[in-house]
Amino acid sequence: MLGLSKLAKKIFGSANERYLRKLEPKVAAIGALADEMKALSDEALKAKTQEFRDRLDAGETVDDLLVEAFAVVREAATRSLGLRHYDVQLIGGMVLNDSSIAEMKTGEGKTLVATLAAYLNALPGKGVHVVTVNDYLAERDAEWMSKVYGFLGMTTGVIVPGKTDEERREAYQCDITYATNNELGFDYLRDNMKTHKDQMVQRPFHFAIVDEVDSILIDEARTPLIISGPTEDKSELYITIDKLVAELEEGDYEKDEKSKHVALTEDGHEKIEKILADQGLLKSENLYDYENTQIVHHVDQALKARTMFERDTDYIVKGDKVVIIDEFTGRMMDGRRYSGGLHQALEAKEGVAIQPENQTLASITFQNYFRMYPKLSGMTGTAATEAEEFGDIYGLGVIEIPTNVPVARIDEHDEFYRTGKEKFDAIIKDILEAQKKGQPVLVGTVSIEKSEVLSDYLKKKKIKHQVLNARFHEQEAHIIAQAGRLGAVTIATNMAGRGTDIQLGGNADMRIADETAGVEDEAKIKEITDRIRKEVEEEKQKVLEAGGLYVVATERHESRRIDNQLRGRSGRQGDPGRTKFFLSLQDDLMRIFGPERMDAMLVRLGIEEGEAIIHPWINKAIEKAQSKVEARNYDIRKNLVKFDDVMNDQRRAIYDQRKEVMDADEISETIKDMRADVIHNIVETRIPPKSYPEQWDIDGLDEDVKTKLSLDVDIRAWAAEEGVDDHVIIERLDEACSQMMTEKAKRINEMTGTADAETGFGMWEKDIEKNILLQVLDQEWKEHLQNLDHLRQGVSLRAYGQRDPLNEYKTEAFTLFEGMLYHIREETTQLLGRIELAPQVRPEDLEPEAPSVFKESHPTPDTAVGAPSQGGSFNPNDTSTWGDVPRNAPCPCGSGEKFKHCHGDITSMNPASFAGARQASNPFSDVGRNDPCPCGSGKKFKHCHGAF
Repeated sequence: MLGLSKLAKKIFGSANERYLRKLEPKVAAIGALADEMKALSDEALKAKTQEFRDRLDAGETVDDLLVEAFAVVREAATRSLGLRHYDVQLIGGMVLNDSSIAEMKTGEGKTLVATLAAYLNALPGKGVHVVTVNDYLAERDAEWMSKVYGFLGMTTGVIVPGKTDEERREAYQCDITYATNNELGFDYLRDNMKTHKDQMVQRPFHFAIVDEVDSILIDEARTPLIISGPTEDKSELYITIDKLVAELEEGDYEKDEKSKHVALTEDGHEKIEKILADQGLLKSENLYDYENTQIVHHVDQALKARTMFERDTDYIVKGDKVVIIDEFTGRMMDGRRYSGGLHQALEAKEGVAIQPENQTLASITFQNYFRMYPKLSGMTGTAATEAEEFGDIYGLGVIEIPTNVPVARIDEHDEFYRTGKEKFDAIIKDILEAQKKGQPVLVGTVSIEKSEVLSDYLKKKKIKHQVLNARFHEQEAHIIAQAGRLGAVTIATNMAGRGTDIQLGGNADMRIADETAGVEDEAKIKEITDRIRKEVEEEKQKVLEAGGLYVVATERHESRRIDNQLRGRSGRQGDPGRTKFFLSLQDDLMRIFGPERMDAMLVRLGIEEGEAIIHPWINKAIEKAQSKVEARNYDIRKNLVKFDDVMNDQRRAIYDQRKEVMDADEISETIKDMRADVIHNIVETRIPPKSYPEQWDIDGLDEDVKTKLSLDVDIRAWAAEEGVDDHVIIERLDEACSQMMTEKAKRINEMTGTADAETGFGMWEKDIEKNILLQVLDQEWKEHLQNLDHLRQGVSLRAYGQRDPLNEYKTEAFTLFEGMLYHIREETTQLLGRIELAPQVRPEDLEPEAPSVFKESHPTPDTAVGAPSQGGSFNPNDTSTWGDVPRNAPCPCGSGEKFKHCHGDITSMNPASFAGARQASNPFSDVGRNDPCPCGSGKKFKHCHGAF
């Protein structure tokens, strides 16, 4: 007897089937408009876009226009590309418009499906982002589909690495923009590091369609996007530690391959402690003393690099660089680096140039980036297995779209062997049999190393083949496009997001493009084209007779989705095909996550060498192992999101504050409020509420007023007055500060000639205050991110004290955030109090070697301070008559202070330089951040006069 749920499903259909039935009337309505659309001229069809926009302005919604808009796009695609959307593709477009994920099998035309929802949602003029997994697909899809959009009067942009800000801004202003997930995320972070709104490239988020949504929102979401800057160079330390760690033996550490974690044993701890002590690297006797924290961290990372990361599996060495390999797509991730010193440890291990460790300047997870879109959707061939995660984290439902033609592929049972050698022998035998009858074979591997091992086996058997992995990334599209040719053998490292279909008989268009390159004779081009199309058609028939594409997998991946993606390469659009997985007990998945006693059980069963096991129990054991890994990875991602949500709230508050500052014409009231808060805090700290005058810290208050407010007032006299309390002192300080800042603003605005006749506002309010606040805010936020990183690393240990690490992180992160906000107010107030406009120096008056002006020197009788520079008369009020004043000489203005503390103070350099103007008046303007400071202190510029 059927259970109630099964009975209900049998009668009413599944939720997926019921959803699809609801869309059938709309599909019929779109089909009914086909003749009407066909009758329109090209101009009339293009005019529909403006008509739709006018209707939106009149109050209609995007959903009201769906049927007509889809009919228009369908006709435009037919005319511009020669491709007409199938009914199932129309359903896919509706699913995308409904903020859901369309699961469509490989070869069902997802690229074309996206045009429907992209066009419809671009009508309001707010921009649509179509997100792809790599630059090749972004450029290919943008160029290909722009014919449809352009036919309807819409613009198409593409974002790939290497574009300038101006080019990016232009691309984002287009109606539809194609880009990779990484470029979009990094542009968002970079935009929130800009100092002027007109420097930003993105506009407010509206709608995104994510292609290969499982790869981007699930697989890549385990690591956040980080923009970082270099820190102190520790190359020698990395090399030294790596050599010392290489002396450790297997008994000195314990590995946990499931979590990629390695830890020293008791013996290992004693051994490395002795080695480090002998090298003089320990600051105290015990390795785990506080003073040795940095060394312990380097040892841990070096040990991890040596034992848990394999060359040609986790990374490759290309040129003089260690390049990470994406474990899900097998692609090189140029420009991406492991954090926390792990990448440097790998560079030391491989003996390549060590790049300096980086400090986080800005970061965001893909989860929090894509959740900022008011409307989000996605498409992929494999999403159902992760439907729970899509629903929990992104609020996206998964809808399985039926194929246009029923699937004719045969999925054979897995073949299981005891050892890797037996498995590879069986694979080679199977490939030879398939090749004899002309059946093309696609062999899927999980790593570069495995693909090259298999390639060596094939070479020994003299089997001609192509290898597609991160080493041959550039030829990717061509290798995949011709993988369906008669008798072809192609080895591929993972197949997620390849974006190019394997066509039986080969891809005629790519062959034509290759063979006609450089040919200008039209007749010759036609001859080549006709010949290739005929050859491809004949070859296709032979491949069909041989059984279609045969997909061979050399092992199961951690995720069932990746296996399904590989399997889905065969049997596209109703083509015949077959798939088979070959497994062994020595495969990583079975070795790490499989049942521990399986090998002993197989021996007891008397399995002979080379004999395969084909049994449903084996399949169940493998599925269980995969489920374990999927659950573990989901927990990692969920945990990452929970912690990042805490930072995300703070990130949004800071970024919103930055935008408000950039949008405002002037921020005088904000600065005034900050100053009032600082004054209140200073006084409250030195004069506790309800305290007696003898308990007041007048010396400390006097020091604070001078250093933090730049005020020279007689605090002691105020405190000695009868009836004066903390409130009175706060009022007086506030009044004195306001008066000082008003006079300073007026003076600078008059000197620069920027004062507005009506408001009186000028450079001070419009440029200096804004730029100083933004610089301080960015500096404090950078340090705050570093503090949160350290907190995140240490807070997990509190679980040992029965405290929830997440709650601990939330509490302490909030405290750190409050402290950061106060530091922003204090630092901004302090800098604005000290800054002065420097006297203007004409470039032609400077010495040829500008930095020499700042070298420490002592005046001689011939070059006495105050001596006129070009034989003119000296005037203490005219800086152009001062000549070259040494840094330690008394200031010529007569203040009694040294020149470097008066008119030569870096804080009195021309503030116009903050607005990007009059750079020549600032002799430090061309000094690199890591160059020696021109003042002669011996420090780097960023640690001396470039500090703020």
